[in-house]
Parts: sequence; C-alpha cells; structure tokens
Amino acid sequence: MAVPFDQRSDLIWFDGKLVPTADCKISVLTHGLHYASCVFEGERAYGGEVFRGTEHSERLQRSAQLMDFEIPYSVAEIDAAKRLVLEKNNQKDAYVRPLAWRGSEQLGVSAQNNKIHLAVATWEWPSYFDPAQRLKGIRLDLADYRRPDPATAPTQAKAAGLYMICTISKHEAEAKGYADALMYDYRGYVAEATGANVFFVQDGELHTPTPDCFLNGITRQSVIAIAKGRGVRVVERHIEPEEMSGFSECFLTGSAAEVTPVSEIGPYKFKPGALTETLMTAYADEVRGVATVSA
Repeated sequence: MAVPFDQRSDLIWFDGKLVPTADCKISVLTHGLHYASCVFEGERAYGGEVFRGTEHSERLQRSAQLMDFEIPYSVAEIDAAKRLVLEKNNQKDAYVRPLAWRGSEQLGVSAQNNKIHLAVATWEWPSYFDPAQRLKGIRLDLADYRRPDPATAPTQAKAAGLYMICTISKHEAEAKGYADALMYDYRGYVAEATGANVFFVQDGELHTPTPDCFLNGITRQSVIAIAKGRGVRVVERHIEPEEMSGFSECFLTGSAAEVTPVSEIGPYKFKPGALTETLMTAYADEVRGVATVSA
C-alpha cells in the first residue's frame, strides 16, 4: 500500500522553512479550506531542474492576484524554494507542487487580513496515466460538468475551487473504466480534459480549443512552439463536439500528462499516429535538453 502523502519521509518548504512532511500542519479553520482561497501550480523537474519553472512561478503570482491576494515571496524566491526542496529531497525527476492560500486569522467570506502562506512540495511521480495504456491511447468519457463562463469565475487562475468539477468528472469517468473525461465549455464547445489541454490532428494540422475560459497551459504553449518549429500549422479555434468525428489523432498535454495520446472520447475514435508520436518525442527531448543544459 502506498504511503499517504502526509506521512511521507521527505521535506516541504513551508513559509520559508524546510519542515518534515509529517509535521507540516495547518488549522481546520483555514480560509483556503473553507472558501477555496488557494492557488497552486503543477510542474515537473527533469534532471533536477524544473521545466519552465519561472513561468510557473509567475503564473502562481498572477493566479493569487486574480484571487485578490499577494504572495509574500518574489518569483525568484519561489524558484529558489523549488530548487531547494528538490535538492534536500534528493529528487532529480519529480513532480513539483507550490501552493499559496489564506490562513485562519479570520473565518468568513471576507478575509482581507488573513496571512498568506506559501508551501512547496515535491515527490517522485511517473506517468500520470498507466504507461501500457498511454502508448496505445487513453480513453476519455464525456463529462457532464462544463468549464465556466469567465463572468462567473476567475477562469484564468489556477485556483483550487475550479477543480472541484474536475475531480467529480474524473471519478465518474474512472468508475466507467475510462482514464479521464473531456469537458465542454459553458457554450458547448470542446474545452479540455480534467487536468490537461487537448489537441486534434486533421490533414497534418493541429487543431486545439481557444483557451478563453480555461488555462492556456504551459505544456500546451511548449507543444505549440515545437509544432510550429517543425512547420506544422496550428489552428486555435472554437471546436464543436461533432467535429471530433473528422479528426484522425488526438492527444492531451500538461505538466502531469506531458504528451499523452488519446484513442477514444465518448463515441469518437482516434488512432495515435505519426504527428502525435513526433510531438511526444520532441517534447521529451526538449524537457530533458533543458535539464541537461541547466544542471
């Protein structure tokens, strides 16, 4: 049985200090727990270096600002904390999770004076999806919940509260035997999976939803740049669900998912092909190349 995350024998950077994970505690009256005033990042380190770590730290700060609070650490300090935790945990290839939240000084909807906390945890985490299944393409269910209208939620923040419908949707998908679920947006367009962006291939071109009500993922941006660098046309647009019947390949992108082929989304079928394989390999080379140069 896997060791529970709160009982791991490693260290967490907590408000400027390294604390044993088992001793890293917060109050049950923490505002971030009751009112979702919490933002976070999901990153990966390769060879001891966090891939595009500074961009993740910058996004963490932007997310906090959208949630109406300021993280009391600079981007450089957040980057340094991530490097320190990786070093002290003796981890080269690892998942990196910085998060910031409002504390417990005041409990109510209004909490302007609560202390803002920052923590950074790291752990070894292989492929997000089952490796054997991943190579032949994972299967996605169609989620009932939709990504919200930007007029109803801070959709450009990587905020904890925005993930509650993702957890529900992923659980429902897994209960049916799927690996994940695809979510539509509030207008009914194709949006993303529960924790990853989605791409489709049609006649040698990449088509991907416009991220106007969900995150423009950093891995998504990397894959777009890789594709364009290889002369592949990338079309960012609104995609109607029925259009999925005309795409030949499909894959997901994300720090956890990296580049993961998809074989099925509900009634729609895809076959992992040459372009998906090329981008999988190119992305793997890029993250390893950055680590090699930076180490």
